[in-house]
Amino acid sequence: MRVFLGFDDTDTIDADRGTGKLSRWFGYELPEDVRLWAVVRQQLLVHEDIPYTSHNSSACVVMDAPDGYPSDRIIDRAVRHLQAHYLEGSDPGICMACEGDPGLSELMNFGISCTRRVVSQKDALQATSCGHIHLSGHGGTNDGIIGAAAAVGLTASGWAGRFIEFGRLREFPDPVTVSELEQKQIRVMSLEKNANQPSPEDRVMTHGWLRPRLIGGYPVVMVKHIQEGVWEIVSGRSHKKKSEE
Repeated sequence: MRVFLGFDDTDTIDADRGTGKLSRWFGYELPEDVRLWAVVRQQLLVHEDIPYTSHNSSACVVMDAPDGYPSDRIIDRAVRHLQAHYLEGSDPGICMACEGDPGLSELMNFGISCTRRVVSQKDALQATSCGHIHLSGHGGTNDGIIGAAAAVGLTASGWAGRFIEFGRLREFPDPVTVSELEQKQIRVMSLEKNANQPSPEDRVMTHGWLRPRLIGGYPVVMVKHIQEGVWEIVSGRSHKKKSEE
């Protein structure tokens, strides 16, 4: 079964790490019979009424576990991980849900709301009140439960977010061929006006920033044509601190 674990608000403005990095680290601490599929960053609304560190983002760790696997084993390990790595002065929270949970539909709607308007802890608690969804705060104001819940809802929808971990995402060469990406289950999508598609042997220039988007439940790299046999990723890269992801 697929399991979604959201983290949020684990850092402070001068931190040497962000929620993205903390979430990626959890991939090294999974129980032996649980496998990491990916870590997905979610961008939430940036608004003057919302306290956030730098970008108001949260992250979701996506795992595959045996059917019927006790969720409390993952939750307990996640709480210990959070307590070991979050920074004093932050307001951390976690959320966990399993694929097929009857409460996921409401949580997906909540996640979309978090990208469009200001929401509250009460809204997050309401959105996770159905099914068997876990939501808990672990310090400060506990506002992290909002972003953690949104991260799970958006990621579970399959149509939002950016991969910050997927296999050996950070070890791909630059350039990389289309076939090398597709062999690792990363799809390549052309954004050209005439919808022409890259060939397997074509090269993709990543500029050292390979971060596929979550589209239809799959990691997808969007590219534009540069010259014969050469494409370039459309990354939308920001000037964020390297330590955050």
